[in-house]
Amino acid sequence: MAPKKLSCLHSLLLPLLTILLPQADTRSFVVDRDHDRFLLDGDPFRYVSGSLHYFRVPRVLWADRLLKMRWSGLNAIQFYVPWNYHEPQPGVYNFNGSRNLIAFLNEAALANLLVILRPGPYICAEWEMGGLPSWLLRKPEIHLRTSDPDFLAAVDSWFKVLLPKIYPWLYHNGGNIISIQVENEYGSYGACDSSYMRHLAGLFRALLGEKILLFTTDGPEGLQCGSLQGLYTTVDFGPADNMTKIFTLLRKYEPHGPLVNSEYYTGWLDYWGQNHSTRSVSAITKGLENMLELGASVNTYMFHGGTNFGYWNGADKKGRFLPITTSYDYDAPISEAGDPTPKLFALRNVISKFQEVPLGPLPPPSPKMMLGPLTLHLVGHLLAFLDLLCPHGPINSILPMTFEAVKQDHGFMLYRTYLTHTIFEPTPFWVPNNGVHDRAYVMVDGVFQGVLERNMRDKLFLMGKLGSKLDILLENMGRLSFGSNSSDFKGLLEPPILGHTVLTQWMMFPLKIDNLVKWWFPLQLLKRPHPQAPSGPTFYSKTFPIVIANGGGLGSREDTILPPKIWINGFNLGRYWTTRGPQQTLYVPRFLLFPKGALNKITLLELENVPLQPQVQFLDKPILNSTLHGLRIDSLSADTLSASEPMELSGH
Repeated sequence: MAPKKLSCLHSLLLPLLTILLPQADTRSFVVDRDHDRFLLDGDPFRYVSGSLHYFRVPRVLWADRLLKMRWSGLNAIQFYVPWNYHEPQPGVYNFNGSRNLIAFLNEAALANLLVILRPGPYICAEWEMGGLPSWLLRKPEIHLRTSDPDFLAAVDSWFKVLLPKIYPWLYHNGGNIISIQVENEYGSYGACDSSYMRHLAGLFRALLGEKILLFTTDGPEGLQCGSLQGLYTTVDFGPADNMTKIFTLLRKYEPHGPLVNSEYYTGWLDYWGQNHSTRSVSAITKGLENMLELGASVNTYMFHGGTNFGYWNGADKKGRFLPITTSYDYDAPISEAGDPTPKLFALRNVISKFQEVPLGPLPPPSPKMMLGPLTLHLVGHLLAFLDLLCPHGPINSILPMTFEAVKQDHGFMLYRTYLTHTIFEPTPFWVPNNGVHDRAYVMVDGVFQGVLERNMRDKLFLMGKLGSKLDILLENMGRLSFGSNSSDFKGLLEPPILGHTVLTQWMMFPLKIDNLVKWWFPLQLLKRPHPQAPSGPTFYSKTFPIVIANGGGLGSREDTILPPKIWINGFNLGRYWTTRGPQQTLYVPRFLLFPKGALNKITLLELENVPLQPQVQFLDKPILNSTLHGLRIDSLSADTLSASEPMELSGH
């Protein structure tokens, strides 16, 4: 299914080319409205697909995950393209390494999987800002996902780069992409801007041609605003929903053609502070079998979830701000570490009743390594490294500026000012209008005072002398990825107030923590003063070799680690939050660890609970549904796992 590439051939081959080329023209994927089905190359076809996000799985593991999906009986995969992952700055594009979309399409072709592509521009996916780049917010008045000229200009520019890249991979061109979604669950957004949807549809047609099947996806409540004449309408729902009722509603928008559930939920996402979500095997398999008996095409979301490495997790707003965990395990048929689960075998059994599944054994689960505990050494307070974290120096402003205003897309920014008078008694310190986005670590003269948190903690009590240094470390915990028409700016959105005084004269330090961890900490070229006793955000580190007992080697091993905001050999594993849970371990793919004989380096940024000697340990099983109130692990056991809460559909 890889695209056919024509090169300069000897003239003797031209007659052969003349014979072969017309065969590509016979490739087609179309809707047969007369018989309520798809046709693939003229034959009746139904896809049973699974979602996998290449941006949540390191490139070296793509082939493994895709092979397991094909073995499960799937004949297609579905995946998003996150705009912000590929255009980190306006006009700057990255399609290298794990961002190599074309390489992923080729891996899918090698696994004999067709592709249902969802390029957005908005994708949700519980991904940072729903896949939209945060630099769009440098124009504060922009209206996202509407026909706002500023938004459309950026979208047009992006798609004129992306869509020509995928054009050769369209099925009728010899590739494996059979259909492409326009936008994503637009009916759930609330703007209901039909001009915007028509603009996107026209842009897709202009760049991709008339042959490719374009479609929309919405939950039942979003079909009215999300569907558009000329685009095939599909729906999404889970096993607990009324299939008959929803498909009947779908027929009002798409009277003829195959029934399609574009997101059949195998599990659900996790929020910090809530329980790990699960869905029962029996409910999943029963719902899938019922849909396949109707002849419907189905995409299971997710089939393999993966990981929100670095700062890529999104957030929801359901009464309050809810950031999404680093793990995107999703209780999917293939676990976060790539292992088959009982859910996979049960789904394969259902699929085998309706179409052939590949023969042969499934690759076994990868072995896991246990190591440690390792005691980390104190490196120093974050404030001691400001010259390296912000080498160009601070930005000065009378009032505090947002992340977006100073072009800080992710991570952390330090706000600093000085007290203009002495505060003798504990005095309220707060930010009006819930203006902390998202979490603020407050220090006076380097001493940690406490935390302000969006929608959660809105006030501290401070004391200080005239001229005392007030530092506020602001953490961006992920921009809203679903369900809000408002732009999710980060940082201090309002000037803080101490007592009755509005604090002004701020210095903003945009922090490049990943650069510090990756380039300076490993070299340790500069001598720093001996670190003081920790208070507030503090770095720790540890070097260690891989030692395997019984003559074993690292080989194909994959590991999970407990805890924390941690880097392995400079790679940012993601956020930890053991006291809030539910996630207690971070997934460490095997390729991040150097083999036997080389030293590995762990770097930890502990933000508020700063023990003298924190410990981390590699475990052979993940802990995704628990809450710890410290760093000790010896008392943790299976009985600490609590039952999952009922899940509420949100959208993707």
